Amino acid sequence: MDVTTNPSSDARTRLPRFTRAERYLHRIVAALTFVLLATAAALYFPDISVLVGNRPLVSDIHVIAGFVLPIPIVLALFSRAFRNDADLLNRFSPDDWRWLRARDRRSGRIPVGKFNAGQKLNSAFTLGWILVMLATGSVMFFSSLFPDDIRTGATFVHDWLTLAIFVVVVGHIYMAMNDAEARVGMRTGEVSAEWAEREHPQWANEQHNR
Repeated sequence: MDVTTNPSSDARTRLPRFTRAERYLHRIVAALTFVLLATAAALYFPDISVLVGNRPLVSDIHVIAGFVLPIPIVLALFSRAFRNDADLLNRFSPDDWRWLRARDRRSGRIPVGKFNAGQKLNSAFTLGWILVMLATGSVMFFSSLFPDDIRTGATFVHDWLTLAIFVVVVGHIYMAMNDAEARVGMRTGEVSAEWAEREHPQWANEQHNR
């Protein structure tokens, strides 16, 4: 595979990182997550609820977005690239633990593959919260089918997990805002070889050897 656009400059070499299907999945999940957090805030905090108004409509949007969220992920399983990346995200190696403990984790010293340990943990948390929120949300929506203790527990988990999701999403956005090339990779599907060799040296080497 020819991954260079200008052989005279390594800095201008572009490596393919994400397919169009993966990029659109990321955008759809991000948009639905934003809708869920925004509507949750409008439903939970009285001051915001008063400003927004029309609580039933906000509740309907929240419920619909929650039930729709898993659908694009299931559809993405038809993409081989997504399945391959999901397999990589599911593998935690000794080097990943080294990466988490290292202060110079972004120096290129540790052989990081396509995804670093932080990205793997974030993806695991994201999949986990989607499943848990779908389960607890379903209990709350179909409340007449469940006893009081189950409904109370589901509401408790749903509310507190929402706070954890908000914190992680803010952290994810903060990290993205401090890495312009990572944002380019998610927007265009390609990253510079220089960035890849610094942030994901093992993966960059695999790409060069193809």
